[in-house]
Amino acid sequence: MFSSASLLLILAITTAASPIVVRDNLVRLPFARRLKLTGTASLLELDQSRARSLKNQFRNKFNHKQLKNVLTASTFPVPVTNGVVSYTVDVQIGSPPTTYTLIVDTGSSNTWVGADPSNPYVETSTSIDTGEEVFVEYGSGLFIGEEFIDTITVGNLTIPNQSIGASELAFGFDGVDGILGLGPTDLTEGTTDDGGEVPTVTDNALTLGLIGTNQVGISFEPTTSISDVNGEIIFGGTDSSKHTGDIQFVPITSTSPASDYVGIDQTITYGTSKTPILSATAGITDTGTTLLLIASDALARYQTATGAVSDEDTGLLKITSAQYANLQSLFFQIGSETFEFTANAQIFPRALNTAIGGDANSIYLIVGDLGSDSGEGLDFINGMSFLERFYTVFDSSNAQFGIATTSFTTATSN
Repeated sequence: MFSSASLLLILAITTAASPIVVRDNLVRLPFARRLKLTGTASLLELDQSRARSLKNQFRNKFNHKQLKNVLTASTFPVPVTNGVVSYTVDVQIGSPPTTYTLIVDTGSSNTWVGADPSNPYVETSTSIDTGEEVFVEYGSGLFIGEEFIDTITVGNLTIPNQSIGASELAFGFDGVDGILGLGPTDLTEGTTDDGGEVPTVTDNALTLGLIGTNQVGISFEPTTSISDVNGEIIFGGTDSSKHTGDIQFVPITSTSPASDYVGIDQTITYGTSKTPILSATAGITDTGTTLLLIASDALARYQTATGAVSDEDTGLLKITSAQYANLQSLFFQIGSETFEFTANAQIFPRALNTAIGGDANSIYLIVGDLGSDSGEGLDFINGMSFLERFYTVFDSSNAQFGIATTSFTTATSN
């Protein structure tokens, strides 16, 4: 799943109906971004790999135990590339608890641990072995293991009877222990032997009455450091201190395959002349993607508008200082509102250029090629480089997505 690695965000959960009501007992969980200085693939290659995986969501219609034997025998071709950027939280599992650092992912929904062999799943007094095998494939690799039911603690929220995957084989997740899956429950279908759905962490918290509704939001400050605890996951309600404008809600798109995820419809234009970049179409918002990816034909229009050229070293688009001086905002129409994505928001943090194999004095853009033309039902991915500039909410209870401006929407930190 992690192409470019993952991200920081906020989980918000409120009452069962819109409009959202802020609850007093907010559960807060710090969220960190880490950029790894090693890796063989570029950010763009990783994000494109994830995009392909999301478009062709793997559904397991076979015997998981047989699959494990095949994988162990190394006869199954698995493209594996470790992520460059990770957005992670620390959670505790079991009693007594073991702490795991997990990638926060709204593009998948299984929660699992054990990617790091030095920190495997530990059976404790709260562990129940279901006897089921679980398997999930991502854009950067995969994991296969055994399903347990156990107690998980996120922040000060303790959730019993949660499905946890205990990894036996995992590829593509160096530096983290696994995944905290926060996407739609449907994505878990077919990931275990019985073929049914697996309740997510937020599903169980809602069922137990620990939260008021099943929502996931994103709040993360843009950062120019390699590692920074700069975001927050929130269970139990939205936090008005995190956004400056009203939250605009739109229904999850009905267009497949974007409808399987946190999918929305949007239009993108460039500059004050409103040059068309991407006509009204469906795509997704995704914490497991780093860049802002748009369909290949849309990227060609963006390159024409900006004068950007592809950089061989990083895989990103590159502009000159003079072109940056003339770079105009992108405008995203989502529902009835238009959200401005400034020139500074469109560039990769210059302080981190060398960390991704770039030149310290160059200017790279975070707008990249999705790898396919528009019209395929998933024509853009608003990754974390986009989400860092806004407060966003995935409201699964009401099948809608919310977005609002923040104090960082127009920041010039890059």
